[in-house]
Amino acid sequence: MIAIMTISCEKKEKPKEKKFCIEDTMASMIKLDTVKLEEVKDEISLNGKISFDLETVVKIFPLAGGYVENIYVELGDKVKKGQVLALIASSEIVNLEKDYSQAEANMSIAEKNLSAAKDMYESGISSQKEFVTAEKEYSKAQSEMLRIQSIKKLYGVSDNGHYFIKSPIDGFIVERKVNPSTQIRPDNPDNIFTISDLADVWVLANVYEADISKVREGYPVTVTTISYPDILFSGKIDKVYNVLDPATRSMKVRVKLENNDFKLKPEMYANVHVTFNQNNKMIAVPASATIFDNSKNYVMVYHDKCNIATVEVKVMRTVAGISYITQGSLKEGDRIITNYQLLIYDALNN
Repeated sequence: MIAIMTISCEKKEKPKEKKFCIEDTMASMIKLDTVKLEEVKDEISLNGKISFDLETVVKIFPLAGGYVENIYVELGDKVKKGQVLALIASSEIVNLEKDYSQAEANMSIAEKNLSAAKDMYESGISSQKEFVTAEKEYSKAQSEMLRIQSIKKLYGVSDNGHYFIKSPIDGFIVERKVNPSTQIRPDNPDNIFTISDLADVWVLANVYEADISKVREGYPVTVTTISYPDILFSGKIDKVYNVLDPATRSMKVRVKLENNDFKLKPEMYANVHVTFNQNNKMIAVPASATIFDNSKNYVMVYHDKCNIATVEVKVMRTVAGISYITQGSLKEGDRIITNYQLLIYDALNN
C-alpha cells in the first residue's frame, strides 16, 4: 500500500519594510536650514603684515639740541597725553631764559613809559603822537614776551636750562631712538620717539599681477595671524595702491582693522582672505550640511521626521562656509539638516 501524501505549499508573505523615523530626542537636537539661490562668491588669499595706522601715529622731534639727562619710558610702554617722556638739558633753553628775562624787563620799561606818556598827554604836556608811540612800544614788548612764554610752554621749560619731552596723545611707545646721556644735535632731522594709539591698525597685503582684477575697494576680508590662528579679524579693503612693485610684480592693498584688545601688533605676518562676487547665482548650502562619502558629496533633505532623503550633490567650491552646488536634484527652498546629519546618513544608508 502506497501512501500518497500531499503537502500543501502556502505562499509566504514578504515582511513589510520598517519605516525609518528619527526619534523625538534627535528631532529636537537637529538644526535645519533652507537651500538658497545665492550670488556665487570666490576667494583669494594674500600675504601681508600688520602696520601702524599712519593717521594715528605721532613722531616726536627734539625741540632744541641738548643733552639727554633722563628717559622715563621704555619701548612698548603705554603713555597718557601730557606724560613726560624725557628730560633734556639745553644751552638753547638757557638762551631762551635770557631772552625771556630781557623781554620781561622790556615789558616793564614799556609799561612805565606808557603810563608816563598817558599822564603827560592827559595833562597837555605831550602830544598825542608821543602817546601813540608809547602804546605801540608797549604792545610790541607785550607781544614779544607772550611769544617767548608760548615757546616755554611748548617746550615744557624749567628754570635751570632744561625742557621736557611730553606725549601729545594717549598711545604706545612704538619707537625710541635715544638713550640717557645721548647728545642731540640741533641740526638732527630724526625723530626721537614714535607714538601710536594702536586702537586701529593697517594690514598691508600684496596682490600679484594675475589677481589684480579680483580686488576692489570695499571688498570684505578676513585676516588671520600666526599668533592667533583661530581668531578671524574682519574688515574690508579701504585702499588700493594702484602701483606695481617692479621687483615683486605685486600691488599693495590696505585693510583697516579695529584693535581694541591690542592683539594685533605692527610687523606681525598676516594672511588676508578676500571674498568677491562672480556676478552669477547658484544653489548654495551651508558647508556644514555636506557629507563626504566614497568620493561623493551628499546632503540630507528633511521633509518630516519620517521622511528624510539622501541627495547626492556636486560641490563646485566652498567659500566662507558656503558650498555652491552645480549638480543634483537639490532645489531652492528645500530644507536640509546641518548638524548630526552624519548619524542620520549612516542610519539610512547602512
